[in-house]
Amino acid sequence: MRLAQLLVLIALLLASTPLPSRADPAPPDSTIDTTVEAGEADAEEPRRKLVKWNEYDGPISTLRFGGGFLVDFVTYAQDDESKEQLPNVENPDVGLRDFRLLFKGKFKTKRPFSWTLGYMYDGADDDWRFRQTGFIVGVPELSGNFFLGRTKEGYSMIKVMVGYHGWTNERSPASDAFIPILADGLKYFGYYEKPRVYLSLGAYTDELTEDEQFATADNQLVARLGWLPRLSEDGNEMLFVAAMTRDFEPDEGFIQPRARGGSYLGPYFIDAGKFASDHGRTDGVEAFYRKGPWLFGTEYHWQNLAPVGEGDVLFHGGDAVLTWNITGETRPYNIKGAYFEAVSPNKTVFEGGPGAWEAVLHVSYTDLDSGHFQGGKYWRLTPMVNWHMSDNLRLEFTYGYGELDRFDLTGGTQFFQARIQTSL
Repeated sequence: MRLAQLLVLIALLLASTPLPSRADPAPPDSTIDTTVEAGEADAEEPRRKLVKWNEYDGPISTLRFGGGFLVDFVTYAQDDESKEQLPNVENPDVGLRDFRLLFKGKFKTKRPFSWTLGYMYDGADDDWRFRQTGFIVGVPELSGNFFLGRTKEGYSMIKVMVGYHGWTNERSPASDAFIPILADGLKYFGYYEKPRVYLSLGAYTDELTEDEQFATADNQLVARLGWLPRLSEDGNEMLFVAAMTRDFEPDEGFIQPRARGGSYLGPYFIDAGKFASDHGRTDGVEAFYRKGPWLFGTEYHWQNLAPVGEGDVLFHGGDAVLTWNITGETRPYNIKGAYFEAVSPNKTVFEGGPGAWEAVLHVSYTDLDSGHFQGGKYWRLTPMVNWHMSDNLRLEFTYGYGELDRFDLTGGTQFFQARIQTSL
């Protein structure tokens, strides 16, 4: 809890600091985004508008309708040890990863006040659920905003970003094992321009989400504190570092840390099993550096759990990524939300251009072995290419090699994956 207390103390100090009389000039929109939308990341719209019929300017509120879908394909090549560890792999496989409908708008009030509603089919759980849904109120007096409703908890860059905008086709196994994607509650997030500090604080409960797959905690407190030590005048170069913490009570006193191997169509590669625990805490650090078309980032997390009747256990894991936009684009960064946005091609294929070609090298590691819990150790190396044909259409071509150390076996699996995604 010391890290959480420190973040709260810093939040109070920042909130009590008078607003600067003159904001620093914002870098160009092509590299730095200073807007805040209802629902944060999930409610973003493509930079190039495909159509205009999905927008309405009403007397009380604006309205924009959007959506998207992802379709995945995967085939595997397992060695003998991997087949013993994971005997029920469907090969090859294709499936609808995600289909979502998004609505958002801004009320015509003096104080910034907006809303968002998201509804999605999640192929991983074969279920429909509400995504980010709620209200966001701007509080310039605190240099930030409050979100009330269902939202992303605010822990880590990767979990805040739109899933459609990530550089890889799936988040790292450690991220999925430790951090749920959504929660119901109240969140404050703000950016303090003079010190270039970002802060997110959230308190959540599962009173309305008891039956949801993402509701892995009865209640949780989440904090993320970030700093931009480097931001060039033109916004082309930036460095962001952050620390985050999540203190929680496992849902109904039980928890099951587990994750797939990098494809939602595949089985759970690492799984510590379901066990009784009355308290948990996850701490993490992250750093992301971007200069023009190059981007490097890393996250690492430690999860401490208190199994009932046993000593504490510690699981950990993280990832690192290097991306290069071969065609020269710079991935935009949202300074008010502390996350990266989608790559926007300099010239789309529908304008006679090449689109944006993004080369990615990603490595991840997760360790769910602690005490007598043998959930496995798993690492994966993933080179891949993203072809952003336009702001609305993207193709992914992925190769991955993963190695699982579990059941006294070390099995290797090759992944051959592809994805098509569209958004409106």
